[in-house]
Amino acid sequence: MPFYQLVCIAAHYPEYKHIKDLVTRAATHILDNGGVVRKLDSWGTKTLPQKMRRAKQTYSIGDYWTMQFDASPSTLRGLNGIMRHDPRVIRWTSLKVGDKVDDVLMVEEKTVSRT
Repeated sequence: MPFYQLVCIAAHYPEYKHIKDLVTRAATHILDNGGVVRKLDSWGTKTLPQKMRRAKQTYSIGDYWTMQFDASPSTLRGLNGIMRHDPRVIRWTSLKVGDKVDDVLMVEEKTVSRT
């Protein structure tokens, strides 16, 4: 299965439960379709570089988060559909990092020792 990274900007809400529900929904979709979630990372709440419109609303603050996962291409299409139809998502992108996790890991022979 290919290894992907999802970067998402979600609408900021005072309660944390909205972001938690969005992340849970994305991760559950991957797990239910035979994928593996490798890492979840929250970058926190940040001011957007410019005002962004989504679902007839304008946003100037967003919650940034990333998820690294293994999934089939059909699972990724389903995840993109979830992101497209969820009004809490302002922007997202899915990047294919490699064909498998081993492609991304650094082998000791390829790394430089600084001793």
